[in-house]
Amino acid sequence: MIDILIAEDQALVRQGLKMMLETEADFRVTGEAVNGQEAVECCKKDRYDLVLLDIRMPVMNGLEAGKKIRELLPDSTILMLTTFNDEEYALEALKNRANGYLLKDGDAEELIKSVKSALSGGLALEDHVAAKIMPTLLEQQKFTQKVDERLTDRELDLIALIGKGLSNQEISAILFLSVGTIKNQISGILQKLELRDRTQLAIYALNHDIQ
Repeated sequence: MIDILIAEDQALVRQGLKMMLETEADFRVTGEAVNGQEAVECCKKDRYDLVLLDIRMPVMNGLEAGKKIRELLPDSTILMLTTFNDEEYALEALKNRANGYLLKDGDAEELIKSVKSALSGGLALEDHVAAKIMPTLLEQQKFTQKVDERLTDRELDLIALIGKGLSNQEISAILFLSVGTIKNQISGILQKLELRDRTQLAIYALNHDIQ
């Protein structure tokens, strides 16, 4: 089972998200919070596989809560939710090592698809969100640093696919390698580049124009 925490200050929205998620047999919402501080407190007491955080909440916003929860539950999948298609929020969420940024106006099918992608190691960004932030990411650091010369062609191919938001299963099918091999290679790349997680690796791909 996938244990999920939802942090959202509007009760109707929170209950709607819960109902949509629990249409998936393996998903169960085991924690609810009305602000970022409550979400952090929940994560101090219990373990969650997935944390959904609204961006704008009272007491503590979702971006700040996400940073604290990442420290408490480093292996959890953290997705940011908002009604605002604002690139600054999306960039800040990725900087804080969130696994994705979703808009609340999506339907249940889109939500579950994005959640499954993030849980399997993908970077969950809706197309129109990605279209807004990718040029900014590229503009910020493109060509300021050379690609690490220690990276092999195979590793560059792998980084490019991660940069496109593909999951380990999707990469496995493209490169004709087992999922276990993909995971091991990603771990080796992270160690080589001194990066923390695949979200940072996806940003590395964008910043260095690896495609």
